[in-house]
Amino acid sequence: MRILCAGLATVDLIQRVERLPGVDEKVQSDSVEIAAGGPATNAAVTAATLGAPCGIEVVLVSAVGAHPLGDLIRADLAAHGVTLIDTTPTSTDPPPVSAVTVLSGTGERTIVSRNAGNRAAGVPQGAGPGTALPDADLTLVDGHHPILSTAAARTARRLLVDAGSWRPVFADILPHAEVVACSAAFRHPSASPTDGETDRDAALAEAVGAPSVVVTHGAAPVRWFTTHPPAHGEILVPPVPAVDTAGAGDAFHGALAVALAQNQDLPAAITYAIRVAGVRVTHAGPRTWLSFL
Repeated sequence: MRILCAGLATVDLIQRVERLPGVDEKVQSDSVEIAAGGPATNAAVTAATLGAPCGIEVVLVSAVGAHPLGDLIRADLAAHGVTLIDTTPTSTDPPPVSAVTVLSGTGERTIVSRNAGNRAAGVPQGAGPGTALPDADLTLVDGHHPILSTAAARTARRLLVDAGSWRPVFADILPHAEVVACSAAFRHPSASPTDGETDRDAALAEAVGAPSVVVTHGAAPVRWFTTHPPAHGEILVPPVPAVDTAGAGDAFHGALAVALAQNQDLPAAITYAIRVAGVRVTHAGPRTWLSFL
């Protein structure tokens, strides 16, 4: 079984601080860590860790390049069992870098990132004509590289979309999706404005139009909607002591991909993903938490 993740790969510089500095102020961090980041990348690492005992192979397609910073991404992915297909192997431009600051007391984080910036990841070319995206039982896309994400969506057997915030490319991706997992911040331009949060979620699900739509709200219940059969519900998020919330959504999506690939029904898959994201937020650092799964 194979899961394909297509999207952003970054170098994340993570520092923990007791408080955020003010303007023109410096603070000493408690710790510094460097890891590969980006929604699709973190989801791939999560899926590879969860899927390894089940024989699930995870492949990430992204733009990394030949810059020395790219070696940090490659090494992290290899250490966690993710196969990388680099669409820009000869590029000398540095990969995107995200500066992540985590408050030690609450686990809340701030992120400064240019995401993909001007870097465009196309579709990897094979020996013959056409695309060389590997066949997969389930494909996850995050929309950060439009050409790549669209190609992956159109060729996917089953498509899971990480819809963190609206991007124009989603108009081309969403019609191919089986499951769209939206954050509470996601705003579809066709969704009718409503007063209540519940009504807003329902309007979003209708605008997205996928067979299954999931809307996450951090520590609040996750809401889900299906069209065949028409149904909806919500799943509680058990309270946990938050130590580090960076990448919690990515962990959720990676776990959701594994559960869906194993043909769990949607509520069961969401429950599983909630549990995995809960493990993520209770441990500091980008990778330490994986050993507690």
